[in-house]
Amino acid sequence: MTDPKRHNHYIGGEWVAATAYSANINPSDLNDVIGEYAQADAAQVQTAIDAARAAFPAWSTSGIQARSDALDKVGSEILARKEELGTLLAREEGKTLPEAIGEVSRAGNIFKFFAGECLRLSGDYLPSVRPGVHVEVTREALGVVGLITPWNFPIAIPAWKIAPALAYGNCVVFKPADLVPGCAWALAEIISRAGFPAGVFNLVMGSGRVVGDAIVHSPKVDGVSFTGSVGVGRQIAISCVSRQAKVQLEMGGKNPQVILDDADLKQAVELAVQSAFYSTGQRCTASSRLIVTAGIHDKFVEAMAERMRSIKVGHALQAGIDIGPVVSRVQLDQDLGYIDIARNEGARLVAGGSLVTCDTEGYFLAPALFADSTADMRISREEVFGPVANIIKVADYEAALAMANDTEFGLSAGIATTSLKYANHFKRHSQAGMVMVNLPTAGVDYHVPFGGRKGSSYGSREQGRYAQEFYTVVKTSYIGS
Repeated sequence: MTDPKRHNHYIGGEWVAATAYSANINPSDLNDVIGEYAQADAAQVQTAIDAARAAFPAWSTSGIQARSDALDKVGSEILARKEELGTLLAREEGKTLPEAIGEVSRAGNIFKFFAGECLRLSGDYLPSVRPGVHVEVTREALGVVGLITPWNFPIAIPAWKIAPALAYGNCVVFKPADLVPGCAWALAEIISRAGFPAGVFNLVMGSGRVVGDAIVHSPKVDGVSFTGSVGVGRQIAISCVSRQAKVQLEMGGKNPQVILDDADLKQAVELAVQSAFYSTGQRCTASSRLIVTAGIHDKFVEAMAERMRSIKVGHALQAGIDIGPVVSRVQLDQDLGYIDIARNEGARLVAGGSLVTCDTEGYFLAPALFADSTADMRISREEVFGPVANIIKVADYEAALAMANDTEFGLSAGIATTSLKYANHFKRHSQAGMVMVNLPTAGVDYHVPFGGRKGSSYGSREQGRYAQEFYTVVKTSYIGS
């Protein structure tokens, strides 16, 4: 077998080799090596930071049309290559091919959206309370930003961090998840040809302990945007705040999907299946807690079990597959561990929960659904981050709302109901950053804010025009006559 192609870092406008490389393995087929990707050491990370710092003065004051054109070029190429890039994404992360192509399309549209935002920069021109004085309120680029992204959305999340960072005049040091470097490298290669000056965008791949720590602790990095686990996020917050760097965190979720007695049963089942199990449940917005009122509970459990029998698990590139593999052996072991925990705590396994044998060796797991669970079980409290969900029976809407809010997290929450009264009340009183009415909890748009409350998020929102809150700083100027 020939050696897989090696993929290097992109630092200061050049492709830079490393002393070590790591194999990128397809979770649908463990014999499929996608490529070998560079592993940075701390010195290479510092070189990337220095390159970004050197490029910042000119880039942050550059013309907005040039920024817009470069971002639009990136978006156009991503969209033109969506099938190719979608196939790469499906191979390295395990999303089904239609989902993967959809994620790539979203990434392309994000770059195009922020190409437009470059031309919509605005401020305020106000009279002062003092005669003969005027006030200008403007936004300027934050500086050098470190972007640390997770493995579950290997092109969309990098896009929604990189595009606004560049649009508002920042320089970027980008560290993708070590598990899925392929899409990140492909995106960097597109960016490298789009017209950005050397040092404006830098890609450094490798472990969080080396690359992530070097970015987070560098005094030359003005802000860090991180999406990942709660534990790591909290450590990043401590490090950044201690040196007064700006920080933005998107972390965990234990998202509730409420099903009321008056819900359309077929619709409720379908949105619950999509929320809990599609993308193999590996989404921070997935709803792993299905909170169901007593009047519809038994019918819902029966209908869910029936619907889950038709879910097809298999190779991500195979036509007709609903759910691909779990991303890695470590994640599969975690999922299986929580299935055992739920059984031991007394929850009843209604469907799935077993390994699936396919034509290729991979991490295939039938989605697991538990019933007869209670709020104090670990399966109801802790984020599994896999295709594992449990049903909690409650008396009525008021109990359902209280149960939905009974969590340390607050990212996304959903309700299935035909009652306008309950829908409006839930929107107002749900302690989540995003609320879905008769929709899956895991579907979001790229042009509106994304983020949560409580333990799920920290700092300003991501995506849409709200992204400027993190990537810019406000300046107030007074002008006398």
